[in-house]
Amino acid sequence: MEAKQHTEEISQPAELDPQLFRHESGRMVVALTRLFGIQNLALAEDVVQDAFCRAVEVWKFHGVPANPSAWLMATAKHRAVDILRRERTARTYEPELTRMIESEWTLVPTVHEVFEPHAVQDDQLRMMFSCCHHQLREDARVALVLHILCGFSVGEIAGAFVSGLAATEKRITRGKKVLAKSKKLFDVAEPAEFSRRLPDVQRALYLLFNEGYHGASAESAVRVELCRDAMGLTAILLEHPLGKTPGTYALAALMNLHAARLPARVDASGNLNSLPNQDRSQWDQSLMAEGVRLLELSATGSAVTEYHVEAAIAAIHARATKIEDTDWGAIVALYDTLMKIRPSPIVALNRAIALAQFEGAERGLKEIGLIADRKRLARYPFFFAALGDFELRLGRPEAAREHFKIALKLARNAMERRFLEERTRACVVSNGA
Repeated sequence: MEAKQHTEEISQPAELDPQLFRHESGRMVVALTRLFGIQNLALAEDVVQDAFCRAVEVWKFHGVPANPSAWLMATAKHRAVDILRRERTARTYEPELTRMIESEWTLVPTVHEVFEPHAVQDDQLRMMFSCCHHQLREDARVALVLHILCGFSVGEIAGAFVSGLAATEKRITRGKKVLAKSKKLFDVAEPAEFSRRLPDVQRALYLLFNEGYHGASAESAVRVELCRDAMGLTAILLEHPLGKTPGTYALAALMNLHAARLPARVDASGNLNSLPNQDRSQWDQSLMAEGVRLLELSATGSAVTEYHVEAAIAAIHARATKIEDTDWGAIVALYDTLMKIRPSPIVALNRAIALAQFEGAERGLKEIGLIADRKRLARYPFFFAALGDFELRLGRPEAAREHFKIALKLARNAMERRFLEERTRACVVSNGA
C-alpha cells in the first residue's frame, strides 16, 4: 500500500541530487526529535536514514518524485507513526507530546502537525539553541549544528575543520550525550534563557559561515554550501521575536555582504581570486543591497558587536567600484575597534594588510612585526602570503619568494596551492624584470 502511494507521486526518472538528502536531513531529524524526545536523537537519525534508503530503492526504478522533499517527509512520517505505535509503551518520548502520542485518536494528527513547515522551522531554532549548550566548546557546538541541522557526516565535518575522524566523532558523541541529559529541546519562549544563550548561537553561526567563506577544508578554500546553511539558520533566528536583535541583524548583514562576493572569489577554472583581482561586476547586487538593509536595521541601541564592525568593513568594500576607491583609512579605524572588542592575531593581520593598503607595504611589515601571539599564525598560509606580498611590493622578490614558499608548504587544499604557486611565480617574473 505504501509503495503504491509513493509510486503514484513519482515523475519521470532523473538524476539524484547528492545535496538533496543532506539538505532535508536536518529538517527531518529535528521534526522526529520533537516527537521522540532529544534523548532518542539516535532513533530520529535512524528513521531519516531509513527514509533515504527507501528513496534510493524506489527512485532508482521509478524516478525522482516531482516533490522529493515532500516524499521524504511523508516516508519519515509513516515510519514515525509505526514506531510510536509499536514502542510507545517501551520508551520515554518527548514529555510535551506524551499524552497526544499515547492516544490512537491523536497520534497521527500530532505526527502530521510536527511535520508542518512552521513547526519544523520552530524546531530547527530549538535544536540550534540546544546544540549551543554551555557545557560544550565552540568547536563541538559548530560540529553538532553541522551534523544535526545541516546533515553533514562525521567525515565531512572532519574534513571541513581539518580534524581527525576519531576526534570529530568523539566530539559529536559527547555533544549528543550532553543534549540527551537535557531531556527536551531548548525552550525558545523563555526570554531570559534565550538572551543568555543567543551570543553562543550567533558565534556558532558566524564560525559556520566563516568556515565556508575562507576555511581550512582539504577539499576547497570556498564551501558555498556551508555559507548557505549558515545564512539559512540565521534567517530562522531572525524570524523569532527574541532573535531580532541588533547583533543578529549585523551577523546577517555580514553574511549577505560576504556572500555577495562569492561568485568572484573563484574563477571559471576553479582558481582562488584575491580581492584586488576580483571582477566586481560579478558581485551579487541583490545580496549586497540586502546586506546594507540588514546593517541599517542593526543600528539600534548602544551595543556594538564584532558583527557590526565586520559588516561595516564588508560594506565599505561593497561600495568601492574598484580596489583603488576603497576607503582604507575607515577600514583601519574599524579594525582598531574590532581589536578592542575581540582581539586576535587574525584580526591584527587583517589590520596590518589594511594599513599596508593605506600607508604602504613598509608600514604593513612593521605592523605585522608588532602582532602579539604571532606564533599562533605559524600554521596559517596567508600570514606568510601577506609577508610575501609586502616584500614584492617593496621590490624584494627573493625575500617575497621565500615567504611564498613557506605559505605553499602550509596550503590546505589544491585551490590554495594553485593560488600560492602563482604568487611564487610572480616573484620570479618580477626578479627577471
